[in-house]
This record gives sequence, C-alpha cells and structure tokens, in this order.
Amino acid sequence: MSESVPSEVAPALRPELVVIVVNYNAGALLVDCVEAVLASPVRLELIISDNGSIDGSLALVRERYGKDPRVTLAENGANLGFAGGNNRVLPLAAAPYLLFLNPDCIVGPDTLGRMLSFMEVTPDAGMAGCVVRNPDGSEQTASRRAIPDPWIGLVRMLRLDRLWPRIAAGRRLDLTDEPLPYTPTRVQAISGSFMLVRRAALDQVGPLDEGYFLHCEDLDWFVRFARAGWDIYLLPDVDVVHHKGACSTGRPLRVEWHKHRGMARFFGKFQREDYSWPFGLAVMLGIWAHFALLAVGEGLRRVRRLLPMAGPER
Repeated sequence: MSESVPSEVAPALRPELVVIVVNYNAGALLVDCVEAVLASPVRLELIISDNGSIDGSLALVRERYGKDPRVTLAENGANLGFAGGNNRVLPLAAAPYLLFLNPDCIVGPDTLGRMLSFMEVTPDAGMAGCVVRNPDGSEQTASRRAIPDPWIGLVRMLRLDRLWPRIAAGRRLDLTDEPLPYTPTRVQAISGSFMLVRRAALDQVGPLDEGYFLHCEDLDWFVRFARAGWDIYLLPDVDVVHHKGACSTGRPLRVEWHKHRGMARFFGKFQREDYSWPFGLAVMLGIWAHFALLAVGEGLRRVRRLLPMAGPER
C-alpha cells in the first residue's frame, strides 16, 4: 500500500483517474467499494482518506489490498468531515479526472470507463454523475435533483405542501419521479455520493468548502461550478448502487444538526441577498425550527426506550 504518489511516472503508466474515498466506519462495505473500483479496467489510483475510523474497516482493507500499489491510505486521525477528508488528499491526486466516491457506493465493471469516455468527448463538462440506486434497484432521491429553492425548501420543511399542495406546483427538488432522459443531460445537481470531476475545473473552482462538515457541501460545489461556466451532466445509462447512510447511522441527531447547519450556510452564502430580510429571517427560523422539532422527537423516542415496559399487575 503506497504512502505517496511517485513524482516521475511514464506517461503510458500515469493514472487516468484518481478515486478518492473518505471513510468513517464504513465497515465491510469499504472493502466491497475498494474491490469494485480496483476491478475496473482503467488506469487508476485509489486514495482512502480515513477520518479516524475505529470499526476495523482499515484493517480489512490492509489485509486484502495492502500489497496493491494502486492503493494509498491517508489516516487523518480525526473526523475532518466530508469536505475536509477529501481536501486533505487532493495534493496526492495526480490525474486529469478525480472521482469523489462514498465508501458505501459500489461501481459496476464498466462504470468508470464509460464515465471517463464521456468526459473525454465533452470538454464543457466540469463534473458528471450517474443514476444512483438503492440496493433494491430503485433510484435514490438525490440521484436527480434541483438546487434547493429557499421558498420550496421552507414549504417542505414546514410541511405546508400537505395542507396546500398547489403551493409547490412546478417547483420541486426531487426529480426522480420524472422519466430518465435518453442521453447525457445537463443538470443542476447530481448525487454527492458519486462525483466525477475534471481536475482542470476543480483547479479553477477550488476545493470543497470545509465550512460544511456533512451535507450541502456538494450543493455548494455545484453552484460554484455553474457560476464558473462548467456544466454538470447526468449519464442516464450508467448506474451505481449506494448503501445510503453507512457512515452516519450511529448519531442521527448529530447528522441532522450538521445537515441543518449546512442548509443555513448554503442559504446565507448563495441566496440570502436575493430576498428581503423578513423572508431571509423566516428561512433561517424555519431551518432551525425544523431541527428543534426533530430534536424533540428524538428525545421522546429515547425516553420511551428507557422507560420499562408497562405490564399487567400481578
């Protein structure tokens, strides 16, 4: 298992692609992810950026792939978050294309080759994604989506669309109930679990914003790529399987806190100035009110689990 990227590599041996996987207690799924990537018939290197895992997942990778020169392991010693974990290893990634891949995401034998072929013939593509599916074959909600609109986001969080369905007409975040396109299509947003990025575009746009710890950093990137003039594509005839949430099941409320914090940062960074201050205040209050409701619900569930089961008196 290599610890660095060689400075002098023959052009014919240089990797076409560097796959970056940020791991945090992904368990055996990390091994499955690595196995699928290394089985791809493309010249690649795989960098695992580990955020202080304690579940033995790294030991499993070492045992099986410790002698594979394509694999580099970076142990961060602490949880740097998604953006921090990816950015930490960017200096090691020397290839024209980088794939930011979740450790619970399994690629197919021809997934990477087909994605690279598309990028090679589409110079305006700064980033591309594919159809992301659940293990049962259904399409995940984040596979095709729009950049969150503050109004529709507020409507969804406060469940106003249930009381007044027409309030959200024509303005949706999730597009997976629409038929898949037949050809590669420009989109606003793809799944953050699988982001194939042109290195030249990344160098222009900049790395992921480490002000986000978990969630919304991908949306931030999509907006920045678009504003820099780079298109984002979805390839509808390529798919991967994503075992969603493998790295974030232990502390659901903490995950929700980071998610809502990310929503607030995204709104303040890109959309706040487009709206009046009363509406902006309502959006921020709505974000944190929604989190407060989730926190209360989680607290009640914990109390119920601690209470002894009531039974008939004897």
